[in-house]
Amino acid sequence: MSGGIRTPGVERIHDPVALPAEDDLDRSLRPKKLDDFVGQDRIKQQLEIFIEAARARGEALDHVLLAGPPGLGKTSLAQIVANELEVDFVPTAGPALERKGDVASYLTALDSRSVFFVDEIHRLPKALEETFYPAMEDRKLPITVGQGAGARVVTLDLPEFTLIGATTRTGLLTTPLRDRFGVTHRLELYAPAELARIVLRSAGILDVDIDDPGAEAIAARARGTPRVANRLLKRVRDVAEVRGAGSIDARVAREGLDLLEVDEAGLDRLDRDILHNICGKFGGGPVGLSTLSVVVGEEPDTIEDVYEPYLLQQGFLMRTPRGRVATDAAFAHLGLEPPRDGTQRLF
Repeated sequence: MSGGIRTPGVERIHDPVALPAEDDLDRSLRPKKLDDFVGQDRIKQQLEIFIEAARARGEALDHVLLAGPPGLGKTSLAQIVANELEVDFVPTAGPALERKGDVASYLTALDSRSVFFVDEIHRLPKALEETFYPAMEDRKLPITVGQGAGARVVTLDLPEFTLIGATTRTGLLTTPLRDRFGVTHRLELYAPAELARIVLRSAGILDVDIDDPGAEAIAARARGTPRVANRLLKRVRDVAEVRGAGSIDARVAREGLDLLEVDEAGLDRLDRDILHNICGKFGGGPVGLSTLSVVVGEEPDTIEDVYEPYLLQQGFLMRTPRGRVATDAAFAHLGLEPPRDGTQRLF
């Protein structure tokens, strides 16, 4: 069985605005085997056991749900599972599946034991979820043929397959769908030491000369996220080639990161804009998400999925029933004085 990527129907596009060459470069940095995947050790150990057991039994791996903030390696892990099982990897995304016919076109084209990957599965139209239930449990696909009084239901048999769903918002999944996944993992933000290893590995693939302090400087500002670390590495590489001798050390890394407006806490301009507005315009909060979205000019989902997790993890922001509240640490980071009645803002 081939380990290549088959894309019947609509192919999943990870980043619609990315240039093809840049997208290909991002894919080249993705690990291909579990041994190459840095971090998430507990998840790797469990997957290794589940994969080995499925191979020994000659069965498809049980369905897998991967949850966590963007950029932590959910897609990479799904591809690795297919590679380790030596089966086809068929990717799509929840928003790309609009009709039952879209789901049928994928499922009926799967080879035995293939990995069917659905990114952003929480955005799957609710009307299509019921189509997945018999497919996941019984490998059956009921299809309605005809219309009106003459309509009849034809049930198609499906091959064994593994559905891997990726989500940044587990709470949006319905309980019946979530319960049909036999394996559920949540990926956590990476430690700086793990990110430094990822930067060094990516630098080797990109043929970038970088020393340990340079990798550590990039890792320290990468927001606990491999995707961000790789993006910063590529931009710092540009700075090193244009303004330096082509190699990256701690000084060059800091210069490049300062140019990108990424501060020592890993906050970029929009992170600081969010905090500045909460601290300055709204006295530290609470501020509703919709209000904050209008003020900073960013979609609520983007703020909630991309920016808030890191601000919460770093202790700069809190969620309360009345809205978002900036902590004293946020005021200190921005060089501002917190309001005297700060303790009252939480109630």
